[in-house]
Amino acid sequence: MNNKPFHILLADDDEDDRLIFKQALEELKLKPIVKTVNNGMELMAYLTQKKTPLPHLIFLDLNMPIKNGLECLKEIRSHEKLKNISIAIYSTSSSEKDMEDTFGNGANIYITKSDDFNILKQLLYKAVTATHLYEVNSFDRKNFLLRI
Repeated sequence: MNNKPFHILLADDDEDDRLIFKQALEELKLKPIVKTVNNGMELMAYLTQKKTPLPHLIFLDLNMPIKNGLECLKEIRSHEKLKNISIAIYSTSSSEKDMEDTFGNGANIYITKSDDFNILKQLLYKAVTATHLYEVNSFDRKNFLLRI
């Protein structure tokens, strides 16, 4: 990975998941700049502020109150300023329908949350390094679902 700061934004309503996510990234020594928001409404408000630095990668929980992850994904992909940000769906759902819906609406990666901290670290490492290497446009169906 190069030396430029890598910005990650996590949208997840579960405080424990946000903490574990940040701990896993810290242990990977990738040194991204991580910002978190609690729901989809906060995510969209943050992304559409005029002077907000856009993240390189958004980790997006599907099951959030107020505005869910799929609604946010669709809104991001239809917004000229935001449409090229890489998006990793980060969900407890392993539903094929959720995977198909998010892939069809422009998500770059789908990660099912793991209860195993070491597996989580491996998945986050794969997602961050893949985003860093491929710069959004090289993602396709064969590397959409990240599994260990």
